[in-house]
Amino acid sequence: MNRNLAVGSFALGLFLSLAGTAPVHAAEDEACKVIRMSDPGWTDITATNAVASVLLEALGYEPDIKTLSVPIGYESMKSGEIDVFLGNWMPAQSAFLEDLKKADAVEIVNRNLEGAKFTLAVPSYVADAGIKDFSDLQKRGEEFEHLIYGIEAGAPANASIEKMIAANDFGLGDWELVESSEQAMLSQVDRAEAKKAFIVFLAWAPHPMNNRFEITYLSGGDTYFGPNYGGAEVYTLARSGWTKMCPNAAALFKKLSFDIAMENTLMGKILEGEDPKEAAAAWLNEHPQMLDKWLAGVTTFDGRPGLESVKATLGL
Repeated sequence: MNRNLAVGSFALGLFLSLAGTAPVHAAEDEACKVIRMSDPGWTDITATNAVASVLLEALGYEPDIKTLSVPIGYESMKSGEIDVFLGNWMPAQSAFLEDLKKADAVEIVNRNLEGAKFTLAVPSYVADAGIKDFSDLQKRGEEFEHLIYGIEAGAPANASIEKMIAANDFGLGDWELVESSEQAMLSQVDRAEAKKAFIVFLAWAPHPMNNRFEITYLSGGDTYFGPNYGGAEVYTLARSGWTKMCPNAAALFKKLSFDIAMENTLMGKILEGEDPKEAAAAWLNEHPQMLDKWLAGVTTFDGRPGLESVKATLGL
């Protein structure tokens, strides 16, 4: 055989052999390395953002989480300053989503949670006293001091309560909404429970409040919170064009979904003072089977196998 031909054939064979075993590099733009996410200050989103952050960092990305109220977070997606949001609660945030769709500002990436709920609740000792429905509240209004405790200003749930008060539905026209942080609201519930005082507040699942307190969700609020006690699903949104520009990172977010028990556990750890990412990493170490599902077909930012990299980082 001609020597040059033989050498050429060997080189070609070696190249093909190496090509077959070399990692496939993710077709990511350099701008995809930093992934900007928002957190409205809700512990459930802090928990899911923490899980995403642990995975993204192990894959070579740099998650950048900004604490923004729901309205500002959505405006930031519209302006292109936020890439991904894991907290689109539906139907409570349907008005925001419709606005973003009209502006062609977002894409729905994935439903990351089902079986959630979100409406008004009372401690169970208050329910035992006869307060089980929205229509029962006014009967004992003085004991509630005509106050409904909500979460941070601008939250869609607060807006629903304000509409209810403005319409004098259930005779609540002279009641007031107390807007505060999630933690401040729950501190009020804690103080009320200690005295067995009457209090009505926003409650939802997933949340460790369901384990921490004995609470009863009120019926009758379908007009404002939806059926099944404000039954909800949570979606992951991305700003328009981001999934096309960053297909590998998007592949992770398309698979990343959670359940009520998982979020209750993580949120409990966070509310007890544990660092969110440390709590997320510990949970992932205890549930490594989730990695196979979430990381199928996902690579690191520089194109190495994603599952192997994440397991190595977590010490699995």
